[in-house]
Amino acid sequence: MWVVLLEDGIEFYKKKSDNSPKGMIPLKGSTLTSPCQDFGKRMCFDFQFVFKITTTKQQDHFFQAAFLEERDAWVRDIKKGIKCIEGGQKFARKSTRRSIRLPETIDLGALYLSMKDTEKGIKELNLEKDKKIFNHCFTGNCVIDWLVSNQSVRNRQEGLMIASSLLNEGYLQPAGDMSKSAVDGTAENPFLDNPDAFYYFPDSGFFCEENSSDDDVILKEEFRGVIIKQGCLLKQGHRRKNWKVRKFILREDPAYLHYYDPAGAEDPLGAIHLRGCVVTSVESNSNGRKSEEENLFEIITADEVHYFLQAASPKERTEWIKAIQVASRTGK
Repeated sequence: MWVVLLEDGIEFYKKKSDNSPKGMIPLKGSTLTSPCQDFGKRMCFDFQFVFKITTTKQQDHFFQAAFLEERDAWVRDIKKGIKCIEGGQKFARKSTRRSIRLPETIDLGALYLSMKDTEKGIKELNLEKDKKIFNHCFTGNCVIDWLVSNQSVRNRQEGLMIASSLLNEGYLQPAGDMSKSAVDGTAENPFLDNPDAFYYFPDSGFFCEENSSDDDVILKEEFRGVIIKQGCLLKQGHRRKNWKVRKFILREDPAYLHYYDPAGAEDPLGAIHLRGCVVTSVESNSNGRKSEEENLFEIITADEVHYFLQAASPKERTEWIKAIQVASRTGK
């Protein structure tokens, strides 16, 4: 469906070119749930991309985005719309391009790739604030400095508009209380041109850690590896043997597979040290039945700890197995 967020509701169309919507969901008095796990258990593997809107009449409407950043962008704007209605304010953002009058010549996707260029792009740093270390991120004023110096914009005010567009479309993510508060608020520009406002690229491997222990040095070592693959998989728990969706980030040299809460938590829930591990597909379950359609695979670490994971398709399972095998041979 083609979905349009209005001041007081959400319209959805069968096609983008349609003139009349198929329906409309009022936002006044509605509540939003994200991610929506009960939907995932019944219908959809990728429930971490699903959010639910419940109207005042207790009608549930489920939406699934294509990826995590897109879901977060929709959830952020819908919450902002509901908040504006409750406070008697006007929420005018129907689309990024229309709301800030973004020139049609601006290609946000191409600009994002230029910003990520390892030589000429924005430098990712490890920044410290409030006894926390934010890894693989950068400040708001650095983004505006880069846009101006690369002649992508004419001045800082225009740079603020473009940076807000990148943030709204999920090309940039807020890190830390200051930048997150700006995004959740109702200000005209959710992006801050400020050295104390932190941001990161969604696929950069960003993580935040407390700077209060000697263990930080050991923890940092795990995250120094280059990211070679990331995505969501089902993981079986060791104690209860239940299955939960986790976001996995695979790094090599050192070879680690970190897994996170897919709702967007900054800190990993755990890590699998891959050096010397064995990874194979699992063709039968505990009952001895064939389970090829379940796309299961197993990682056995050098310490003989077993991890059972499930991919969304046979192709994805094969890709993960090959990537983990490469990391386990090359990483330390």
